[in-house]
Amino acid sequence: MNIALNPANLPVDDNINPYAFCVDLAGEWFMQKGRMIAYYGQIRFNPLNAMDNLHAMVSSQFSSPLYARDWVVASGRGKLVLGDRGFDINSYDLDVGNLTVRAANLLAFSPGLALKQSIVPGFVTLIGTGKFLASSNGPVMFAEPPVRVDPQALLGWADCPSPSHHHDAAWMASFLTAAQGFFGRMSGEERQLDFTGAGTVLLQSSEILLEDPSILQAATAQTNLLTNSQLSSLQRTIAARLQN
Repeated sequence: MNIALNPANLPVDDNINPYAFCVDLAGEWFMQKGRMIAYYGQIRFNPLNAMDNLHAMVSSQFSSPLYARDWVVASGRGKLVLGDRGFDINSYDLDVGNLTVRAANLLAFSPGLALKQSIVPGFVTLIGTGKFLASSNGPVMFAEPPVRVDPQALLGWADCPSPSHHHDAAWMASFLTAAQGFFGRMSGEERQLDFTGAGTVLLQSSEILLEDPSILQAATAQTNLLTNSQLSSLQRTIAARLQN
């Protein structure tokens, strides 16, 4: 029989099980909207633009307009339980570090870390010293460069340069495969991300990504730069992708 949770038996900044994590809140944490399961104590959840009394902290620690609407600040004292749709949750400690992580997988982080918008679409960068939580579809694996990885299995990377694209020549030589790639049907065997240099690459044990609404937002914004003929071409590409 499972033991009922209460403030006395909840862990301190640790996993309750593989799918839920308890933050021992004594101040503020940044967290993604919709990730709170339960809490004990006196805790408030405020959008980033409503934090007048913490404006300086928010301004210095969160620098990503693309994702600002998806985040809140949890303030107060108590036990805060977080989860993410039944995915595995892990905590990581950065010590004067630099880590880039897939934005949809980042659940929460302590104010000792600063979040920046990465130049790689769909990713954000954490800089500084502190703890953060990230979800993954299956257990997380760590790899040392040089390594090539499936883009959909990539969770993030620490202390190494951003990856470059690598396209398999045998696949790209095939007209049919090249056409499938044009319509977005490439697999990890056709296109990989190439990591070089020192550092660590984080991989999830699955090729199933969490949906990131901000990717659509960013892509939609870029359509303002397209001409009518380019928009028509894009429309045909999307129609073919949906048909397949």
